[in-house]
Amino acid sequence: MSRKEMDALGWDSCDIILVSGDAYIDHPSFGMALIGRLLEAQGFRVGIICQPDWNSAVDFKKLGKPNLFYGVTAGNMDSMVNRYTADRKIRSDDAYTPNGEPNKRPDRAVTVYAQRCREAFPGCNVIVGSIEASLRRIAHFDYWSDKVRRSVLPDSKADMLFFGNAERAIVELAHRLAKGEKIGDIRDLRGTAFMVPSGWLPSSDWEAMDSSSVDTPGPLISHPDPYAMETGQNGTSTAATKPGEQAVRIVSREERLAGRRERRAHTVIRLPSYEQVKDDPVLYAHASRTFHLESNPGNARALVQAHGERDVWLNQPPIPLTTEELDGVYELPYARRPHPAYGEAKIPAWEMIRFSVNIMRGCFGGCTFCSITEHEGRIIQSRSEDSVIREIEEMRDKTPGFTGIVSDLGGPTANMFHLKCKDEKIESACRRLSCVYPDICENMGTDHSKLISLYRKARALKGVKKVLIGSGLRYDLAVRSPEYIKELVTHHVGGYLKIAPEHTEERPLSKMMKPGIGSYDRFKQLFDRFSREAGKEQYLIPYFIAAHPGTEDEDMLNLALWLKKNNFRLDQVQTFIPTPMAMATTMYHSERNPLRKVNRASEIVGTVRNGRQRKLHKAFLRYHDPANWPLLREALKEMGRADLIGNGKKHLIPAWQPAGTVGKCGSGAVASSGLRKPTPPKRGEPQRPGRPALAAARNLPARKPKVR
Repeated sequence: MSRKEMDALGWDSCDIILVSGDAYIDHPSFGMALIGRLLEAQGFRVGIICQPDWNSAVDFKKLGKPNLFYGVTAGNMDSMVNRYTADRKIRSDDAYTPNGEPNKRPDRAVTVYAQRCREAFPGCNVIVGSIEASLRRIAHFDYWSDKVRRSVLPDSKADMLFFGNAERAIVELAHRLAKGEKIGDIRDLRGTAFMVPSGWLPSSDWEAMDSSSVDTPGPLISHPDPYAMETGQNGTSTAATKPGEQAVRIVSREERLAGRRERRAHTVIRLPSYEQVKDDPVLYAHASRTFHLESNPGNARALVQAHGERDVWLNQPPIPLTTEELDGVYELPYARRPHPAYGEAKIPAWEMIRFSVNIMRGCFGGCTFCSITEHEGRIIQSRSEDSVIREIEEMRDKTPGFTGIVSDLGGPTANMFHLKCKDEKIESACRRLSCVYPDICENMGTDHSKLISLYRKARALKGVKKVLIGSGLRYDLAVRSPEYIKELVTHHVGGYLKIAPEHTEERPLSKMMKPGIGSYDRFKQLFDRFSREAGKEQYLIPYFIAAHPGTEDEDMLNLALWLKKNNFRLDQVQTFIPTPMAMATTMYHSERNPLRKVNRASEIVGTVRNGRQRKLHKAFLRYHDPANWPLLREALKEMGRADLIGNGKKHLIPAWQPAGTVGKCGSGAVASSGLRKPTPPKRGEPQRPGRPALAAARNLPARKPKVR
């Protein structure tokens, strides 16, 4: 991190310099440390510049010019999500900064840092990556500027962008650059994107296909009609032909599939250009849907999108790491603590995860409001049991302050460890957006036995008193394995278990791609039963979204009534934030449903943009807070539900108001005042509903940082 450290190591220069918006914590939960240690293990000299002063290029020069490239990341979070609340107000702290100090990174940090690297050493190779770059790799809706922005590539002037799990690609890039290849000639790495001249193709055997031809999942290449066959003179089957036409030979299924795979591997899908999607919400929704359909590494094709006179080219997604590869990445020699330069300063993100262990990556849930799938993929990448156990032992022996409590064994979800499709061929051909919606796919394995075994071995380790589970639990999977729930509830719950039903009503749930509340009820029955059998008083803490696209006032009211009926008084509530590339963000911006084929006659999805209306939806979740009662009273009257205002048990809110508790919203809000004004329908479009649907925003709990 400094010239002094370089001198102590005997380095005259660094091969690679990583620039990050986070403080340097040498732990595998932080992407910068993971990539740095991986490159170090390959023999490269890696420097790290953390939270530099972006107002000039001075800090970007302090380690000298890298021999191979700068690697730029905003950190473990998108810089805009990190810096701003759902109301677009600057946050008062930053969990990834010493002592939580705010304003230590710029807006859109990837772009700013990359430009400063260029300024520091013109001509030096610059690559960008991490969650921010990954989710902004094509034209995307930006909530904070309320417009569609270009890909981060042309704005950052980077040579290459890495998306998804980048370990394999970044190691190959480093070695090829070290051998003397030019970065502009390296165009075949999966999981990378770059700028090319308009109309560029890698070779003559490639073909481009317009995205409008692949909007619907399913077979995309037509084949000859097998029923058009007749017997030829030599007894072989040939196709009925007209004079001058060539007979069609019958080919085996294996030959057809092989030919299809070969064609797909040399086909690029052209998305509508940036200039088109920024002005046409329907084309934006179409591009988003196509992007998500081309996300399975087993069958995805390259994508290209014009930005002015140049194109952004995206290679196919990276192939997931094997268990052995993932073990190798997580068992590199991490110090497992912040860099000594920070002294005694507390870094909140480190305090949160210091006694936790990542056991897997990816998520096949496909929730539309979440960006994990777009970044880490739908195929689960799991570590081996032995590797996880070794990390727990190392944490026990080397991490200061360990008291015997493992705070979490998890990842994006708690219980997808070693779950996968039952058939690799089916998996490689699948184009579903979720493996568990509308129901769990019959080809998806739900056997939790490997996870149960891991839990039991972990808690049996010497010096380990308790292993808690803090990652989000996919309860619709858990109910398929009562033995897992019993193990979890008996030994791994610290009094409270957080789960996320997100809503109770089918209308918003269908836009979230989440299971119905019945799955929650079945899980709760098993949770309560096994808690009683264990002699423990334990509780479920459900999280709900209040303001997701497609949610109406009626849905929020019904959710509030469900909360009151079940005696829940939510504390942490946050309004939905449309993050780049998420399907729910597409709904928010375009008012179309990208879960179905997109055209001018597509289903209309209502949204809420006005701040006061967003507060109303948030207020329904906190119906018990007196500060929200004036707003709720006005809303209930407007909805014709004044019968819910009163002082009895059947009422949602009282008719009286405690002194000094009038909410910040004031009492002048009405239920219809904040609705987004619908865009007039274009010719050929169906008329919108008379009363547009409202949006419901996500309740985002504080969860441990994920590897980015």
